[in-house]
Amino acid sequence: MAPTLTLKSGTSWSDAWQRCLAAAPEAFRDDRVLNLWDSSWQADGRALPATSPVDGSPIAGPPRLDRDSAHRAVRAALDQHRAWRRLPLPERRARVAATLDALTEHRELLALLLVWEIGKPWRLAQADVDRAIDGVRWYVDGIEPMIGDRSPLDGPVSNIASWNYPMSVLVHALLVQALAGNAVIAKTPTDGGVACLTLACALAAREGIPVTLVSGSGGELSEALVRAPEIGCVSFVGGRDTGAAVATAVADLGKRHILEQEGLNTWGIWDYSDWESLTAVVPKLFDYGKQRCTAYPRFVVQRSLFDEFLAAYLPAVRHVRIGHPLAVEKRDDPCPELDFGPLINAAKAKELADQVAEAIDRGAIPLHRGRAADARFLPGQDISAYVHPVTLLNPPPSSPLHHAEPFGPVDTIVLVDTEAELLAAMNASNGALVATLSTDDRETYDRLAPQIRAFKVGHGKPRSRGDRDELFGGFGASWRGAFVGGDLLVRAVTQGPAGERPPGNFPEYQLMP
Repeated sequence: MAPTLTLKSGTSWSDAWQRCLAAAPEAFRDDRVLNLWDSSWQADGRALPATSPVDGSPIAGPPRLDRDSAHRAVRAALDQHRAWRRLPLPERRARVAATLDALTEHRELLALLLVWEIGKPWRLAQADVDRAIDGVRWYVDGIEPMIGDRSPLDGPVSNIASWNYPMSVLVHALLVQALAGNAVIAKTPTDGGVACLTLACALAAREGIPVTLVSGSGGELSEALVRAPEIGCVSFVGGRDTGAAVATAVADLGKRHILEQEGLNTWGIWDYSDWESLTAVVPKLFDYGKQRCTAYPRFVVQRSLFDEFLAAYLPAVRHVRIGHPLAVEKRDDPCPELDFGPLINAAKAKELADQVAEAIDRGAIPLHRGRAADARFLPGQDISAYVHPVTLLNPPPSSPLHHAEPFGPVDTIVLVDTEAELLAAMNASNGALVATLSTDDRETYDRLAPQIRAFKVGHGKPRSRGDRDELFGGFGASWRGAFVGGDLLVRAVTQGPAGERPPGNFPEYQLMP
């Protein structure tokens, strides 16, 4: 009989909120967070109700600004930008370094907020915070040669990012952009992360970093955050539909841009025999419920190897661990080791469950479905945002699971007989961020990998967004604008010689680093 679980001591949302009030009273008020613009915290905007994906309980929602207030915030950010860009690099570096020290001091609170707001297991929440801090320190230590004789942009950088990596993607980008001499603007993701981002930005603002943090709907704020003439660069991370609208706007305006969009990242299996390695990696591919831009939701498998693939894959997927990220047997026990907790909200969980049901109804073959009995939940807990791992063979072409990234714990498998079919199936989404080809023969890998439309292709190993000096981008519809990572991130948000063509994926050219 499974033991009855309880919430780990000191980790409730109420505990986290009280710690926020104590750590940054200027940014948190009673039961709401504030917007940060014109160098001050503003009690404006309409605070929307929000619930935690962990258990459906109420948490702080985003204080949504209207269009006019957003325009005033952008104009104020331009004033900050003009002052900040004149600050000597050693002073900028000192302020960013002090911000990193403050983030390190509040590391556990930032991670706890990520657990409640976006459902990250404790290990992954800590890793998100640590990657932001360690990644920016790398830039602080090595910024001089990256800057060289380059100069900041003419206006602030506007950041619109998805909810899944508030620290290691969004806060990391903000601080590097500021280090390079730009004021920075961020829109809080609609689906989660507002308290974590508010605390991080409060710590940065205390050190004099020119940061603006606002909430609101994309449709309401896009005129200010994307089209406003004051904006020097738009940095976007999100889906293709929204990204296409942003891409159209920045192209019309000739504005500097970095647009990271989704793609169907695929894992190919061809003339392969190292099944033990595949078994070991499968659970890791379910980190955070595959709610990652570099997740692998599609396996493309040589038909003659399908039986061996299943023998390696199925035992591994059956051991994927899910549940409440803070549920323990004894209140002082460490947080559980989980691969993932809930999806971002109950609506997404229902959407994905409906897509799975529809795909099966139209002919997909279910090979594995996780069971609620194997998960870790509190007694009587709301579990409407949880989806157990599912594996489907041959999703029908009419299903979204056939051609799009599910952004959830659903694997699909497609069988192929020829190398041409393998490549076509691996390139199903017209561009991806990452891909992997597992094959025993290095010559086969070297011949096929360049034909896979992904920015990074692994040989039998997963690829990731990367940190520090590792570059990142995408092919096809998965990326528009300048590539980032390493010194390319600094180059993307600074001005170089006249006529410079930054590496990236642009309508008029594609230039690899």
